[in-house]
Amino acid sequence: MKTFLAYLFAALFEIAGCFAFWAWLRLDRSPLWVLPGLLSLAAFAAVLARAEPAFAGRAYAAYDGVYIAASLFWLWAVERQAPDRWDLAGAGVCLLGAAIIALAPRAA
Repeated sequence: MKTFLAYLFAALFEIAGCFAFWAWLRLDRSPLWVLPGLLSLAAFAAVLARAEPAFAGRAYAAYDGVYIAASLFWLWAVERQAPDRWDLAGAGVCLLGAAIIALAPRAA
């Protein structure tokens, strides 16, 4: 559960940081949007680096499933665009893959 929460917070920080750049470059917002974006991306990296898996590659792979689902939540909550059934199906497949990676029994 602790790892899932780390992944959830990391995803929100990463999405917010990337959205700040999107807002600046694609939505004609002020370049000042980059400053909180950079802080958010730094927070993302710090949180993800504290996730429990022993290997970075495995942590990143499992995290990506959570990131995809969180991105669709962002799409709905912030951008006011409802995910369609294909978005939700894809996110479900990704979360299943992330769960397999994160929860598989491994030799010590």
